[in-house]
Amino acid sequence: MYTYQYPRPALTADTIILSRDEAGNRVVLLIRRGGEPFAGSWALPGGFVDEGETAIQAAARELEEETGVKLDSPDLLAEIGFYDTPSRDPRGWTVSVAFCVDLPTMPPAKADDDAAEVQWHRLDNLPPMAFDHRKIMDDVIEVLTAES
Repeated sequence: MYTYQYPRPALTADTIILSRDEAGNRVVLLIRRGGEPFAGSWALPGGFVDEGETAIQAAARELEEETGVKLDSPDLLAEIGFYDTPSRDPRGWTVSVAFCVDLPTMPPAKADDDAAEVQWHRLDNLPPMAFDHRKIMDDVIEVLTAES
């Protein structure tokens, strides 16, 4: 067993699922957190990467666990970036990799695992969000704006 002189961060993965509602508005699937930290706050589906899995596998797994949305393949997810502001998670030093997929239709979603609720939100009317998830969404919106 190795011992390390330096602290190491925990690794998490967050998933941005985009689609369009019936009126053609861009929407994102958010969860309402069931537990601390930020219980009751809206957040992106996501969580800790398990030992032996990649960040992209964790993103797809957490999405399915929290929302019931199962992707045909984790490879549908595109990496948006990584987020490592030291104070982003009150539980400690956590680095997150964010992934995104734009689906042609809104899949049905149901809260499960540590999500108390799931809901589609318009990108132009996002609620306050936990962690640094608003920063992640701002980055996604910036990319979408540049593409259009």
